[in-house]
Amino acid sequence: MGYYIAPRFLDKIAVHITKNFLNLPGIRVPLILGIHGRKGEGKTFQCELAFEKMGVEVTLISGGELESPDAGDPARLIRLRYRETSELSKVRGKMCVLMINDLDAGAGRFDEGTQYTVNTQLVNATLMNIADNPTDVQLPGSYDSTPLRRVPIIVTGNDFTTLYAPLIRDGRMEKFYWEPSHEDKVGIVGGIFAPDGLSQKEVEQLVDTFANQSIDFFSALRSRIYDEQIREFIHDIGFERISLRVVNSLEGPPAFKKPDFSLAHLIESGHLMVGEQKRVENSQLVDEYNRLNRGRSYQAAPPPNVTPTSQPSSDAGKQVAKTNGANKPASSPHLTLETQEQIRQILAQGYTINIEHVDERRFRTGSWQSCLNTHIDAHSDAISALESCLEEYSGEYLRLVGIDPKAKRRVIETIIQRPNGRN
Repeated sequence: MGYYIAPRFLDKIAVHITKNFLNLPGIRVPLILGIHGRKGEGKTFQCELAFEKMGVEVTLISGGELESPDAGDPARLIRLRYRETSELSKVRGKMCVLMINDLDAGAGRFDEGTQYTVNTQLVNATLMNIADNPTDVQLPGSYDSTPLRRVPIIVTGNDFTTLYAPLIRDGRMEKFYWEPSHEDKVGIVGGIFAPDGLSQKEVEQLVDTFANQSIDFFSALRSRIYDEQIREFIHDIGFERISLRVVNSLEGPPAFKKPDFSLAHLIESGHLMVGEQKRVENSQLVDEYNRLNRGRSYQAAPPPNVTPTSQPSSDAGKQVAKTNGANKPASSPHLTLETQEQIRQILAQGYTINIEHVDERRFRTGSWQSCLNTHIDAHSDAISALESCLEEYSGEYLRLVGIDPKAKRRVIETIIQRPNGRN
């Protein structure tokens, strides 16, 4: 099939790979290329097309391989695959790359529900070490003084802010944000529907109709068009006999005629898919359940230090909470005005709040732990929870974390208490 490679994407991949195989005196070339962007925009597939066009061989690691019950296994795997890729390039006499898909899913930390393990630390440290010494990558328990051939590393992900910051610094990782332009989208979607006879104008109209959808939406749309024939095939054979007809059948695989790929039919099916997306987005059942559980926990153990007043305090930033149709402020005499203002500002931006603590020893390694079992989106709940955390962890660091509930990522982190002094 005539798949489309975005020129900007191909250019970035080609320059990074070639640059790593050249000897440029006095130039420090980043070993890692980090390709990040929205989900479903075809980052991995565009890489595969670029590798095929350039004749580059690839060694793959999945983000799911970056965790193990045995500490140190993922870090050893990265070193082993890197050495294998270097040897492959030497033996084959051609460019080879090591590619890690979804690095942020395997080595990133999104919120308090993501455990920061020893393996996570070792994976970040190993990639940093390889980026700094690409010709001297040793396996644990052995040492080989023979320099390796340098091979570039390409990683993909959605949000690199979840990774350890020193790993993604300039000099180690070159960042490339992939967001296909309208022209790129039309080219990619045109490649997807190339066997189906859609004209250039029809492809553009299809892309414009679903302008906010990612590339994988159009691939799923093409697959959905076949559902009608498959459904008819199942009803003709019968639910009881479909397994025997499809698997190990003497009649051979079933054949289907070309479905209706008219523009009107594609748009109709696309709107049905968008409707299912909105059902998922609007259900918010998890938030509802968590809200109920949070309400019970606060009713069972109300904090003793919160005393609502009838008028809002001007020093507290006029924080107002609506209760039974009346405006009542949620303020605290035990929190500084600055902290109360920070809480108000985080919630005013539509973010939720979490609170994390860590002792002095683990503060150096960044091993923060959550004080709560859910995120807070109400001002009075945030004040109450913070009062309790200040009392329970009086000798530790405490920080407020603002979380974007739609993007599911941290947007604000601010320390509000240190061991040598209260908030």
